[in-house]
Amino acid sequence: MNKYLVVLFLIIQFTAFAQDRLTGRNFATRSEVIASNGMVASSHPLATQIGVDILQQGGTAVDAAIAVNAALGLMEPTGGGIGGDLFAIVWDSESKKLHGINASGRSPQSLTIEHFKDKNLKSIPSTGPLPVSVPGCVDGWFELHSKFGKLPMTKILAPTIKYAEEGFPVTELIAYYLKGSVNRYMRQFPNVEETYTNNGKVPDKGDLFKNPFLASTYRKLAEEGRDSFYKGEIAVTITDFIKEQGGFLSVEDLESHTSTWVDPISTNYRGYDIWELPPNGQGLAALQMLNIIEGFSFDEISFGSAQHLHIVNEAKKLVYEDRAEYYADPEFVEVPVEQLLSKDYSEKRRELINLERAGEFKAGKVDHTGTVYLTVADKDGNMISLIQSNYRGMGSGMVPPELGFMLQNRGELFDLEEGKPNSYAPGKRPFHTIIPGFVTKNNAPYLSFGVMGGDFQPQGHVQIIMNLIDFGMGLQEAGDAPRYEHVGSSSVTGELSEGKGEILVESGFDFEETLKLMALGHKVGFGGYYGGYQAILYDAERGVYFGASESRKDGHAAGY
Repeated sequence: MNKYLVVLFLIIQFTAFAQDRLTGRNFATRSEVIASNGMVASSHPLATQIGVDILQQGGTAVDAAIAVNAALGLMEPTGGGIGGDLFAIVWDSESKKLHGINASGRSPQSLTIEHFKDKNLKSIPSTGPLPVSVPGCVDGWFELHSKFGKLPMTKILAPTIKYAEEGFPVTELIAYYLKGSVNRYMRQFPNVEETYTNNGKVPDKGDLFKNPFLASTYRKLAEEGRDSFYKGEIAVTITDFIKEQGGFLSVEDLESHTSTWVDPISTNYRGYDIWELPPNGQGLAALQMLNIIEGFSFDEISFGSAQHLHIVNEAKKLVYEDRAEYYADPEFVEVPVEQLLSKDYSEKRRELINLERAGEFKAGKVDHTGTVYLTVADKDGNMISLIQSNYRGMGSGMVPPELGFMLQNRGELFDLEEGKPNSYAPGKRPFHTIIPGFVTKNNAPYLSFGVMGGDFQPQGHVQIIMNLIDFGMGLQEAGDAPRYEHVGSSSVTGELSEGKGEILVESGFDFEETLKLMALGHKVGFGGYYGGYQAILYDAERGVYFGASESRKDGHAAGY
């Protein structure tokens, strides 16, 4: 046994397992939260409490979701904020249907691909003004509110305004990420220190932190509406700053911004309808993976076995090649969603999987015709699955003066090679990693869920669905179970796959099964980004909600 395997053995074999004290299950770190009137699950305890308070004041699930998202923009700026984009799926109990909103922004109209060529750039940088696209979050809030809201925005944003002015204690994980990000950004860009530090010191765990600039911005949004952000003083401040930094975002770009209401897309997996949003996001990848996996029976394949991980990661490799080839803004290219989602196409792709050996794959042929996640359910049966992000790190490093937030770097996810579906173009939405998930059964709501984590997200969605449906886990256990991430597939930004890639695993997988996985030809390692999970399950028969929250984050679920 070589040195690598010895280390692998020690890490996996002697890891302490969290075991549920009642059921004896291996993975549940705590009980599910159960309530009948409403439920909120988010990655910050104070944000979750704000959501519950809004529900108790008579707010809808959407009202509470906006309030929670606003709080996370203050309390977890390492994950999201109003400088970024938003996607959501809403179950409306009155119409008994799902509604999807794509609140992602577009690239500047005056920035062309020739500019990148002139600078000899092969890819769009992750920081600075060039990856900044129009922030869509605020418009998403107001679109959701106009359709499904009840309380005034002044009441919805009031709790976070108070915390921003009076201060709140920074939680452990967020303090850790702040330390790395803010120190790095401060060395490069203006306004970071003034916005995210206490007199030049990045807050530690337990330190009180205030953001009076964000309080002022939120108050303006609450009192004056979305136009104050896209057409007023805030828009001028944003665009003047970006141009000073050498960027291209203009007031006209913000003024012309619109969100898009879309029909969610779905596939049936073993009797459950799994719902995602269509591209420019990557939710389609989760559905494609499930279509392939559905052809294998897991009745006699145990969780964490070599066969389990082999099948799922081979499916991932197949689907991510399609993702790199076809996913993009549907307003610019025709994305063959129907064909990629068809069971016939999935069957052909499934046939490429060799159960005895890891493979290398290319995209199939078709005919062309750092994120925050939260979920809320209310007393009337409405549910919302919402995800929101600035993308890598805290975003671009671009902090407009005295506004209290950083702008996103989503534009980094364009391909600079011309002629590709995701090639850069002015006024175009980039490929997006953030995806909300939803599950219905017999045309009724069953599960609102999401798993943060960049490229990992479709893999995370599939793992949660399989944990619940194939392996019979409870809602909390499904999120606490050890995860795995395959890396090395072809990218939407133009990078080609690295052979068979590598499977990164958390501690908790059986050592002997890991050896079997390696014997199939897989490279296995550690250090993946396994995301952050939140979920609400609705038990229609008993009329109660079950809530679960990510043990890898600072948050929790709460109901009343």
